[in-house]
Amino acid sequence: MIEITVHPNESIDSALKRFNTRMQQSGLLRKLKEHTYYEKPSDKRRRLKRRNRR
Repeated sequence: MIEITVHPNESIDSALKRFNTRMQQSGLLRKLKEHTYYEKPSDKRRRLKRRNRR
């Protein structure tokens, strides 16, 4: 779970920016998108091979 504490005299925009960067670094959104629908195992292997080739 990602927690962000808003420091005194810090704007909400900067705290939100820190939160978004931590979300990107953790890879949580990518995992969430992967599990939103069923993917056949063969399609999953093909996708992972393409991603690893990069």
